[in-house]
This record gives sequence, C-alpha cells and structure tokens, in this order.
Amino acid sequence: MTEPHRNPLKISITTLGCKVNQCESESLYAGLERICSVERSESVSADICVINTCTVTQKASMQSRQAVRKAIRDNPMAIIVVTGCYAQSEPGTLEKIKGIDYILGNTDKHAISRLFAPPTRMQKLSVPQIICGDIRKMRQIAPITLPVAGNRTRPFIRIQDGCDNFCAYCIVPYTRGPSRSLPPDEVLNIIQNPPAANAKEIVLTGIHLGRYGQDLTPPTSLLGLLAALKNAKIGQRIRLSSLEPLEISDALIKFTADSIMICRHFHVPLQSGDVNILKRMNRTYTPAIFAETIHSIHQAIPEAAIGADIMVGFPGETEAAFKNTFELLKNLPVTYLHVFPFSSRPGTKAVEFSDPVDPQTIKKRRNQLLLLGREKKSAFYSRMIGKTIGVLIEEKREARTGLLTGLTSNYMRVVVDGDDRLKNRIIPCRITGVLNKDAMTGAPA
Repeated sequence: MTEPHRNPLKISITTLGCKVNQCESESLYAGLERICSVERSESVSADICVINTCTVTQKASMQSRQAVRKAIRDNPMAIIVVTGCYAQSEPGTLEKIKGIDYILGNTDKHAISRLFAPPTRMQKLSVPQIICGDIRKMRQIAPITLPVAGNRTRPFIRIQDGCDNFCAYCIVPYTRGPSRSLPPDEVLNIIQNPPAANAKEIVLTGIHLGRYGQDLTPPTSLLGLLAALKNAKIGQRIRLSSLEPLEISDALIKFTADSIMICRHFHVPLQSGDVNILKRMNRTYTPAIFAETIHSIHQAIPEAAIGADIMVGFPGETEAAFKNTFELLKNLPVTYLHVFPFSSRPGTKAVEFSDPVDPQTIKKRRNQLLLLGREKKSAFYSRMIGKTIGVLIEEKREARTGLLTGLTSNYMRVVVDGDDRLKNRIIPCRITGVLNKDAMTGAPA
C-alpha cells in the first residue's frame, strides 16, 4: 500500500528497557518533529509504529518480540519500525516476523527521520529493509534532540553511550558499541535551551556514565562536566543515573555534598557481594571497595538515597557466595535494591560456564533480597518523616488518590494536595507519613 505523506503524521513509539532507550525514543520523535508535522498516537491509529527494543535479558528479548507482534496485530496497515538493542543483536530473527517494514540497529536508529521525511510516500514493504551496521566500529555518539512536548519536568539527556567493560554476563557492549561521549558544550547547549531549559530537573544518563568524557579530545570527566554546568549557573537540578563503585570518587561525593545542583541520589551496581563471583563476572572491584564507597557517600550525605543492582544466580553462585552478598547489603546503609536473576545472553563469556544455579534456588534468593530491599526502603522512609524537603511536582497526578505527585532530590516519591499551578515547580514539603511501599505523603510547608 502506498499513501501520500499525511499531515500530521501519527507516530506511536513503544520503548522497552533503560533510561537511555527512553531518551532516544524521545529524540526519534523530535527528529521527525523537526522535518514534518507529527502527533503522538496509540498504535491502533498510528501511521508509523516504532518499537525501541531491549535485549539485556532473555525476558527483555521476549517482551520486545511481543511488543512487535502486538503493534502488527493492533494496526496491520501501519508502517512497523523495529529498532534498539534487540534489532542490533537479532535482525535475522526479526526479519522472520511478518509485518515488519524496517529493522534499524542502534547504528542507524536515527535514520528514521530520513526514511520518512517529506515528500516520502508511506509504503508497506513485502520484505523488511534491514539497516544495521557494525556497532563496535562506532566512534561518535549520535546527537540528541528533545521534543517540544516531551517530559517537561524531568527530561533524560543521554550524554554517553556504549561500554568497554565486557562483563561476563553482559550483551550491552555488543549492542551499544564502545564508550563515546557528547562534548560538554553540546550538553550545555541542550540544557540551556528549550525545552530542557524550562525543566526543573535534568537526568544525565548513559550506558556507562562514569566513563563520560574519556574518549573526547581533550579528555574530560563526569566531574568536569558537572563543574562546567555549575559554572554556567544552570537553573535545573541534576540527577545522575547509575555509576560504578570505582567511578564514585571522594571528589565527586564532595562536589555533590557541597552543591545544591546535584540530587542526593546515587545508584551503584553491586551485582554480587562475593569476591570470587565478582572476579568471574569480570567486575573490577571487590565487596570491600563497594562497601567503602557506600559508607563514604552516607558519611558525607546522610540523607542521600543509595540504590544498588544485584544479580542472583550467576553460574557458580554457591549458598556461601549468596550469603556474602546478603550480609554485605544487610549491613550497609543502602536505600533500595534492584534485584534480578541471571540471564544467559548469546556471545557472552558466561554462556561457557557449566555450573548453573537451579531456578528454584534463584527464585528463593531473589525473594530474600527483595524482602531486604523493602525493609531498607521502609527504614529510609521512616527517617524522613517530619523533615521538610523540596519536591519537584510532576505533570501526572497519583492515579488512586488524584493528588499531585513529585520527586525529592533524594528520590522519594511524595504525594501532596494542591492545584495544577504547582506543577513543574520545586516546593518545600513537610513529609507527613508513608502512603505505600513506594511513596510518602507530604504537605506544602
């Protein structure tokens, strides 16, 4: 079927996976927004359905395929574009799904604006067109553009992409390529101009954020970028996504403690609290180094939220190894835990290991850590009751109560009563209690 370019072009984008993918989905929409009239749409009524996929686990790959099939089923006449990490790693598998028109690897994700620029005519393809290059040869990061009507309160800005660590379990270096960074002047330009200039918080994200700037000429660092943003006197607060233990220096902690610009929130991957499992994972720190990092953050910024990623069931994880992980976390001032089971990924070193952990054991260990995580978060929330903290009020109200909802600098979800004039403002709130396991109640102070 061939149709003229519609005005406006109705776009549906389904995003799976990480904050980087979320940022890039917004950038894809913005790219189309710059060349033609577009509007967001549900998949059932869209002219173009984009599925931005993930493949970090077997479950993520399965969910990506399900999202593709759902889009085809919902709207068989739409142009179906599949991109992201699953498209990069398994284009041949996707090619077998009838109804897909374009398969764009991460190397060519932003080709979508070129493919559908006017006066291009909309056309379903009998055979999918695959555009997918060798991502390990990528040396430059794709630029980011924010849509005019995107996340106006807390936009994500991807300042780094790729990873060179090759952890034994991780497929990401093969789907995202080598580490590469957005130059500081480009980051500053995005932050200081609309729509980001109108936001009250910017989330800086990357695949390996702590490696930011090391590939640039001259080299710089994440701390160097933050210092440049502070010197530029930007008006937004800055939240950092995940940082590796060895990349959270005393200088970065001190900078955060001394600057109201940086959110009191660190997310630090642990993966395992056993020294032998960490070595097998090709992680370059020890449990002692991780513990020292967490204690340093807590000592300098007692109110900081500290999250941690933990993988359970990595091949060779004995009961003793799991106990080391549990006891380490139990005795550290962490706030919340992101717990996930090991998932074998093709092409990674872990595929070669011949000592898997029984699925029921993995489930049991995961449940133990999830319970510990809930206890940790509850204790953190309880310590915050009675304190007055700035809350950034977001656009959407809390679904069940209809109250305003927002985030504190230290990553607490807070619901407050108030009118819409408070949206996209940071207001002082007294924390009054616990709404549920994921949110607090507050009152404007």
